[in-house]
Amino acid sequence: MAFRDLNLSTQLLNALDDIHISTPTPIQEQAFSPVMSGKDVVGIAQTGTGKTFAYMLPILRMLKYSVQQNPRVLVLVPTRELVVQVVEEIKKLSKYINVRIEGVYGGTNINTQKQVVSQGLDIIVATPGRLYDLAVSRALQLKSIQKLVIDEVDVMMDLGFRHQLMNIFDILPQQRQNIMFSATMTEDVESIITEIFTNPQKISIAKSGTPLENIKQYGYKIANFYTKVNLLEDLLHDKEAFKKVLLFVSNKRMADRLFERFERTFPDQCAVIHSNKTQNYRLRSIEQFESGEHHILIATDVMARGLDIDDITHVINVDTPAYPENYMHRIGRTGRAQKEGTAIVLATEKEQEYLEAIEELMEMKVEQLDIPNHVEVSKELTPEEQPVVKEIYNPNKRTNDDEAGAAFHEKKEKNKKVNLGGKYKREIKKKYKKPKTRGDKTFNQKHKKRKKR
Repeated sequence: MAFRDLNLSTQLLNALDDIHISTPTPIQEQAFSPVMSGKDVVGIAQTGTGKTFAYMLPILRMLKYSVQQNPRVLVLVPTRELVVQVVEEIKKLSKYINVRIEGVYGGTNINTQKQVVSQGLDIIVATPGRLYDLAVSRALQLKSIQKLVIDEVDVMMDLGFRHQLMNIFDILPQQRQNIMFSATMTEDVESIITEIFTNPQKISIAKSGTPLENIKQYGYKIANFYTKVNLLEDLLHDKEAFKKVLLFVSNKRMADRLFERFERTFPDQCAVIHSNKTQNYRLRSIEQFESGEHHILIATDVMARGLDIDDITHVINVDTPAYPENYMHRIGRTGRAQKEGTAIVLATEKEQEYLEAIEELMEMKVEQLDIPNHVEVSKELTPEEQPVVKEIYNPNKRTNDDEAGAAFHEKKEKNKKVNLGGKYKREIKKKYKKPKTRGDKTFNQKHKKRKKR
């Protein structure tokens, strides 16, 4: 099937022609009619399968020209990077349509965003926190929302956005179409569907954990972190093979540690993004990586689905993720748009059980490669890898931290007063006839005058 076989307008077809896309992906093909029907829709598809176009094409097809002030379409996404990405994708599709689009997210001046939304919008793309702040301050009215799209909802649940989402649902119009897209189906996602969706039509393209066929997967068994670094330096020196490499690590400390090392080994070739970096720094790092100015990008899992960068040749799991689904989200950054990609996972002995869980989810084995003989096996350990030293029995050490030590002194008698509260307060009021209301005060004054007489 081609896009011309779908019920698309000439303007949308021209926009697709401009970006040289003629054939819909399976999720785009299967989601078009259900979204057009106005029913609630839940789509389960892997990262990199074109979910943004899957929900935006039918929405833009139905969106009529309007000069009203308040937005009619709300798209919620988990990260700032994804806001920027989705806005860009919508602008590509709406090139020949008169549609007002804006993205809002935290970490920037809210007053500037208030001015932007006050000028009138048709589609707003937002992170939950900033959208709620704008709505509560009444800078943004959500009473005209006809279609709600929640993209990457499983990431939102992982990041703890459930409470904010429920607050947003409470202030949205009851009559609306709900559209949800996710890479995985979890209990949290199911609970959201149960609470806010009405008989949704479910579209599932591939079961969670099924690897994309055009991604080759390899693994190395490695002793420790710094041996991983030695192997990475050896591999990445081959720029012809490793043209555009995305390295995933589990936390910010590891990301900074790896970046500092690579800054010396690969000067001006590496960038890093994680949640401690400023918004401008993160966007600049992504731009430098996307443009080819840097050919190495280090990222944490929070960014795993906030990235949509073309032509990534390799995804390297510097650590083996504890959750198998995270592995799938990571490797989904390569092998996009029917292109081939390579995924590499580096696993220590402690991480072998994680690798086994990944292989069980995928129902396939990751081919293991031997480390080249010239790669040095490091004896240096990170603070996290260093063994915990157990203290030999110390008779002078208190076993109970709450137990009073030698410097403990009892409180003085005057400091042992107890808050009597309750009955004590009532007795004081009764004794001094302390008025509770103005009526009591008037009654007390009259009572005093009678006594004087």
